[in-house]
Amino acid sequence: MFISDRDKLFCSKLDDAVELCLTRQKPYFFSFISERKQAVAENYLKSIYFENYAFYGGYENSERKVLGLFFNEPCNDDFPVSPIVFRFRKCDKLSHRDFLGALMSLGIVREAVGDILVEDGRCVVFVKTELENYITSQIFKIGNVSVKFDEFKASDLPQGRGVEEFSFIVSSLRLDNIVAAITGLSREKTKALILSGCVSVNFIPTQNVSQTLKNDTTLTIRGRGKFILNDIMGKTKKDRIRISVLHYR
Repeated sequence: MFISDRDKLFCSKLDDAVELCLTRQKPYFFSFISERKQAVAENYLKSIYFENYAFYGGYENSERKVLGLFFNEPCNDDFPVSPIVFRFRKCDKLSHRDFLGALMSLGIVREAVGDILVEDGRCVVFVKTELENYITSQIFKIGNVSVKFDEFKASDLPQGRGVEEFSFIVSSLRLDNIVAAITGLSREKTKALILSGCVSVNFIPTQNVSQTLKNDTTLTIRGRGKFILNDIMGKTKKDRIRISVLHYR
C-alpha cells in the first residue's frame, strides 16, 4: 500500500487516539475525513488489530465520514454528527461551493464539515454537532439568497450529484483493461496514467497495472472522477467479459 509522509503522520495520530480510547475507556472521534483517509485508517487499524472502530457521516453511503474509536461496540448514535437543513427558493440556484464558502466565512475548517447535498430549494449539510447551534444562529443568507432552516428527515435526502451507469466489454478484469475502457485511452497511455500514480483502487493509489478488480471496487481516476465496478455480467460468445460501471457525476 502506498504510504505518503502525510499518511504516516495520520497513522501516528491513530496510534495516539487508540491509546487514549483504551486508557480512558471512552470513544474517541476524529473530524470528517475523506474516502482516501478512511481507507488508510481502516488498513492501519486492521494492521494493529484494533477492531472497535466505525465510520459515520450522518447517513448511509456518505462520502466524508467521522472516524470513531470505541472501547466497546461502535454505535452510530454516539457520533457527534448533526444535519442542518437549509431551505431557499427553487428559482435561486445555489451550489455546493456556495454553502461551503458560507461555512468557511464563519471560520469553520473543512474537516468540521461532512457531505453537502444540494437540490433545487434545499440543502442538507452534515457538521460536527458542536457547531450546529453556531451555524444556525449566524447564517441567514447564502450569498444574496435568503435561507431558512427546516426539520431533517433521513428518508428524504437530496440526491446530490447522482450517478450514471455504463457498460463495457473487456478482455479481462485487469486494472489497465478497465481503466482503458472507462477513459477511452490506448493501452500504452493507460499504463502511463497508472504508473504516474493517477489511479487509485479503493482510494489507495496503485501502480500495479495487472491488479485484478472485483465487484464493488472503487476506482478514482485523476481528472476523470470516481467510478465503481458495479457488476460483472458474464462473458460474451467471444469469451470477453461484460461489466457495468457507475460514474459519480
